[in-house]
Amino acid sequence: MKKHCMLVAVLLLLTISACSADNGRQQLETAQFEEKQSNREHAIKLYEEVVSKYPGSANAKTAQERLTVLKGSK
Repeated sequence: MKKHCMLVAVLLLLTISACSADNGRQQLETAQFEEKQSNREHAIKLYEEVVSKYPGSANAKTAQERLTVLKGSK
């Protein structure tokens, strides 16, 4: 029984770590979709969240680049 509980705990930890490893990828993709749908304000909000929640990540860099473009072309 102890081995079974340990296995379940390890699988749970692996699942959680896999979810957090995307560093805002899904949110970035949603922002890109919103931008393509001409929902600029929502896209900006989502990009800002990626930048603030995942600083230093590749997704934050991409989000910051899009923010610069969107905010510069108002």
